[in-house]
Amino acid sequence: MRLLMLGGTEFVGRAVTEAALARGWEVTVFHRGHHAAPEGTRALHGDRLADGGLASLADGEWDVVVDTWSAAPRVVRESARLLAGRVGRYVYVSSGSVYSYPGEAGSDENFRLVDGDPDAEAVSYEVDKRGGELAALAEFGAERTLLARAGLILGPYENIGRLPWWLNRVARGGPVLAPGPRDMGIQFIDVRDLAEWIVDAAAAGLHGPYNLVSPVAHTTMGELLDACVAVAGAADAELRWTSSEVIAAAGIEPWMELPVWVPPVGELYDTLHITSSEKAVAAGLRARPVAETVADTWGWLRSLGGVAPQRGDRPVVGLDPDKEAKALGL
Repeated sequence: MRLLMLGGTEFVGRAVTEAALARGWEVTVFHRGHHAAPEGTRALHGDRLADGGLASLADGEWDVVVDTWSAAPRVVRESARLLAGRVGRYVYVSSGSVYSYPGEAGSDENFRLVDGDPDAEAVSYEVDKRGGELAALAEFGAERTLLARAGLILGPYENIGRLPWWLNRVARGGPVLAPGPRDMGIQFIDVRDLAEWIVDAAAAGLHGPYNLVSPVAHTTMGELLDACVAVAGAADAELRWTSSEVIAAAGIEPWMELPVWVPPVGELYDTLHITSSEKAVAAGLRARPVAETVADTWGWLRSLGGVAPQRGDRPVVGLDPDKEAKALGL
């Protein structure tokens, strides 16, 4: 199989590239040249936002293209239009954010969607992702387009900062504000499980939308943070489980200041942590144990000196130490 990876040097793109190489695929990576392309790939350079930025893709044929673009949908459409006659299948890595908010517990791929425009400039994350889906569909058609609607993505190479923040927090030691309840079910997908499913699904000729996230209640907040302490915790690290009421009273923002976590009851929790992935599981999706995701992310993070890369278009996550101490009454 011949893969054209649009991106391919960071997080999801890198994981997809590595999964394809592991299967013996021929991989071409199209990127801006800001990072080294993975070993074993052929690199083409270009800036999708610049005039003439797709010039290096003017020639060549591939079996599948994978695109992780998250901004202006018209960029997806321009790329897809250029490649439609020379690529067999378009895989667009979308997001569960394309579903209208609020979600409903257990909702699947048939849930209502936000509006999107395949020719638009950037508007907002969810609208842009839906526009990207429509752009791919417009140029490749439904039978040749696979929409990978990912949930919360964690694992090695993360450039958003969620799991790296928790690992570095417990590594710093002392009392750690652990948002409860401890047995609260959470959903995420390890980036490598996402990548392996994408590669296998593309090879199998799948099309249409799939929710790519672990099964409901695959793990808990307690298991996630226990795993962080097990691999990265300082000797005096102590998880202090704190109720959502105390967290709210302290003015601490779910998800952004306490990554992964949201209050265990309500629209936000139903939307982020109770989504059906039964269709993807039936099509081969595997969700590895949370302890494996955490340990491998810590190993990768340590190889970087503890400082994870940070996407410039995403806000920095994590809780200020003084605010945490105040909430814990220290």
